[in-house]
Amino acid sequence: MEKIRFGIVGTGTIAHRFANAIRNTQGAQLVAVASRTREGAAAFSKEFDIPLSFTGYESMAESDCIDAAYIAVPHSGHIGCSMLMMNNGKHVLCEKPMAVNAREAEMMFDCAEKNGVFLMEAMWARLVPGTLKMLELVADGALGDILGVEGKFCYTMDEDEMNHHIFKQENGGGSLLDVGCYGLNFASWFLGDEIEHISAEADFYNGTDCHTCVLLKYKSGAIADISSATLLKKPNEGYVYGTKGYARLERFYAPQEIILNTEDSGERRISVPYAGNGFEEQIEHFCSCIKKGLSESPVITHAHTLKIISLTDRIRKIISLEYPQDKE
Repeated sequence: MEKIRFGIVGTGTIAHRFANAIRNTQGAQLVAVASRTREGAAAFSKEFDIPLSFTGYESMAESDCIDAAYIAVPHSGHIGCSMLMMNNGKHVLCEKPMAVNAREAEMMFDCAEKNGVFLMEAMWARLVPGTLKMLELVADGALGDILGVEGKFCYTMDEDEMNHHIFKQENGGGSLLDVGCYGLNFASWFLGDEIEHISAEADFYNGTDCHTCVLLKYKSGAIADISSATLLKKPNEGYVYGTKGYARLERFYAPQEIILNTEDSGERRISVPYAGNGFEEQIEHFCSCIKKGLSESPVITHAHTLKIISLTDRIRKIISLEYPQDKE
């Protein structure tokens, strides 16, 4: 099969990162972009030398110029744009979180099955070299039995950005869905999903969680400590603790260096750089799955995506965070 032809839905920051990354891949090419405005589509198309630009998403979905779509709109638009593309026979790589709630995720997976297309959440961090190396170290017993995980992904928006969609309930805003999902995924990679108890606290801005802290107690006895924020800066780091030592990770969800501290070897630094900006691996993985005729990724499975989204649903109930989509 020739290269997978991609169209990007949306022209924001994350779309720019994807457009830069796809240039470095072997299995994909970017041939189209769609935006709500003609000006937005034209500017993005010119910046990345994309052959086709569409005003509105329907026209790109109905065209035969693309094989797959990358969904890069705000969270609330993921289900609509993804199902539009899938109902027109297009494969979909949907930015995380794939859906606002579990009900939406189930609808999206059902739509993919009905149309015989490939759907994957763009949890790029699971596929980068640093994550793969950390999983390998844990599997090889370098840290012994894993008893704890910590992950902090916290940033603060500027004053002139306070009208951003991340602060709007109708857009599925808030820190938990935007970046807390990285911490929840990180915990699941090393501790599984047999959660015995959840506790959580949150602070709010404009009806969205601007600072959330979650504790997860597992049946194994292990504990995960996850925090996220949109109006508070914390060190963007994480830890994996075991009976034989621990690992410290800058940008824990997708590290480029692992600092390993063990009883046997002391401190050891392991360099695990990206191939580019970190998105290349997920693009290649997505394309490889399609070329193999798979119905879902064997790494970022439908079941795993649904478990994490269901977990955010449970946490949102604890902190009393509701979205309009929850009542539909």
